[in-house]
Amino acid sequence: MTFRLSSLVAASLVVATALMPVAGSASDNKIAIISGGPHPYFTPWEQAAADAAKDFGIATVEFKVPSDWKLELQTELLESLAAQGYTGFGIFPGDAVGINSTVAELKDNGIPSLAVAGCAQDPTQVEFCFGTDVYQSAYLGTKALIEAMGGKGAIVHLAGLLVDPNTTLRSDAVQKAVDETNGAVTLLQTVADTDAQEAADQKINALLAAQKDEIGGMIATAYIPSVVSSTALRNLGDKWIKFVGIDDDPIVLDAIRDGFVAGTMAQNPYGQAYISAYVLDLLASGSCTVKADAPFVTTPQTAKFIDSGTLVISAANIDAYQNDLKALTTEIQSGFKDKYLTCN
Repeated sequence: MTFRLSSLVAASLVVATALMPVAGSASDNKIAIISGGPHPYFTPWEQAAADAAKDFGIATVEFKVPSDWKLELQTELLESLAAQGYTGFGIFPGDAVGINSTVAELKDNGIPSLAVAGCAQDPTQVEFCFGTDVYQSAYLGTKALIEAMGGKGAIVHLAGLLVDPNTTLRSDAVQKAVDETNGAVTLLQTVADTDAQEAADQKINALLAAQKDEIGGMIATAYIPSVVSSTALRNLGDKWIKFVGIDDDPIVLDAIRDGFVAGTMAQNPYGQAYISAYVLDLLASGSCTVKADAPFVTTPQTAKFIDSGTLVISAANIDAYQNDLKALTTEIQSGFKDKYLTCN
């Protein structure tokens, strides 16, 4: 791939030079925000890309989705877009380690990349990782669950895809919150690979059918098991099992309003894509570079992490949380240049 990508990028630069400038935009850059595969979490990225292009005067900002959760499909998509003259990429890594050879080659060709919503494993040539602090989110969610359970009982962790680089971090955070109860709460079971519809339906309904009398609470740290669990608990009609999910699918929010779900952890997918497009445009234009001494957070995956924000949605704030996320996005974007970049 090394030779092929370099050759294609060189050819695309010749074509791009012949066509420049693009009229009607403050920037000629072509930015792509790319998911790891098809998943409802990334749905807000499409609108965020369109809004970023309009608000920041970028020639092109596109949301792209590989046809399946396979690293080779994501790298083929990156290769194709680079050949089409794209000048910056925001990437949810299809593999935390495997993506690094591709982003290194992009950087060698003058194309900056960010890891968005999921981090690449250091050492990496992505400029930084911008996403939910998944460890903190899972920890706070489990603490909220334990509080809803009255501080005692057995819980089940419904975890995401094992290929998702965030899954291990979330599992560690759940365990930490449980350990802090000094035995008052126990982790009955972790059910992994539930972030796909068929698997979630099968595993969660089988779990409740076999063990519901043993379970005091459930924490889901992925989108689809949050939705499936909300539906399953409503169908049971029993509010004894406490549940905290993640993300704000309408099914989950309705279950909170009706008392079948204690809460859900809000992430900021719109802000992740919107701010990433803004930053990539600055980097690709050559007007800014990332500060080496910026106040990054160090995680087990990277020394250059920036938190895109999280909060607990409960019955108390369910009608106001979207305004809180919008305010958070504006706050992060407006201060980003001064905090993390050095600009001409």
